[in-house]
Amino acid sequence: MRPRPVRSKSISALYVIAGSISLGLGVLGMFLPLLPTTPLWLLAAACYARGSQRFHHWLIHHPMFGETIRRYQSGEGIPRKARNKTLIILWATLLFSALWVQHKPWLWILLAAVGVGVTIYLMRLPLAKVDEGS
Repeated sequence: MRPRPVRSKSISALYVIAGSISLGLGVLGMFLPLLPTTPLWLLAAACYARGSQRFHHWLIHHPMFGETIRRYQSGEGIPRKARNKTLIILWATLLFSALWVQHKPWLWILLAAVGVGVTIYLMRLPLAKVDEGS
């Protein structure tokens, strides 16, 4: 169920700005290990749904972001291949980061906590019934 758009133009503009910031951070998350990607894309979709039908439609039909958002919102789940690839990239970047900050054990704990938290979250997501391309 899609949230109803807000009627106030100033509030709608704030939702669009928040959605755009969230989307931008999500794109950065594709390259930065500790910045989540999909949750930020989902937040952007929620903000756009409230702020602008045009932006929401653009996002859920975007070739890069759209399928992930639509599958998640419909409850279909994520493809096993995408989940596994995400976990491999997550742990590889966390291990690289841990080596980079080798003299700061408290950061190791933080990195491990983030890795475990994201892994648990991903493992609890439903898997798509049909894995496309695998």
